Amino acid sequence: MNVTETAIPGLLVIEPAVFGDERGFFTELFHADKYAAAGVAGPFVQDNLSRSRRGTLRGLHYQLGRPQGKLVRALSGVVLDVVVDLRRSSAAFGQSVTIELDADRHNQAFVPPGCAHGFVVLSDSADFFYKCTDLYAPAEERTLQWDDPALAIDWRLGDLDGDPLLSEKDQFGTPLAECETYA
Repeated sequence: MNVTETAIPGLLVIEPAVFGDERGFFTELFHADKYAAAGVAGPFVQDNLSRSRRGTLRGLHYQLGRPQGKLVRALSGVVLDVVVDLRRSSAAFGQSVTIELDADRHNQAFVPPGCAHGFVVLSDSADFFYKCTDLYAPAEERTLQWDDPALAIDWRLGDLDGDPLLSEKDQFGTPLAECETYA
């Protein structure tokens, strides 16, 4: 597999080996030893799957007291994955990175604990898989304002047919200047 570091420390883009022929393809979605050697910290304790239609924007979410690392990928469709570093000790604090995750390319991202995470669906629909290092803790969940001008995230909304589809929670996120962060 090919692993690429990003501007956010610990945020990795992973391109696993894919073996294909006229019958289809084979790839490893996860191999503990290989991923650990690449810097993907475990253990993973919860797997999540969401299905969303075109234009759905989920995020930017994080858990304050129980930060989660997330190994993420699109199982079907294409999403623009967005990560914001919320670790004050990081040289990348407040910076964002966007990664296009495409089921046909089989690429993944590892989001380190201490970052907010979200995505917008660019294809007709997408099945999005999360492998998490800590359990979901609703009392610890926070939402960073997805369209905070201070973050200047290009969500590629021009690729969509109108405004993003947002949950109530995602409509009322907290701006970076006011959000709770990590040390």
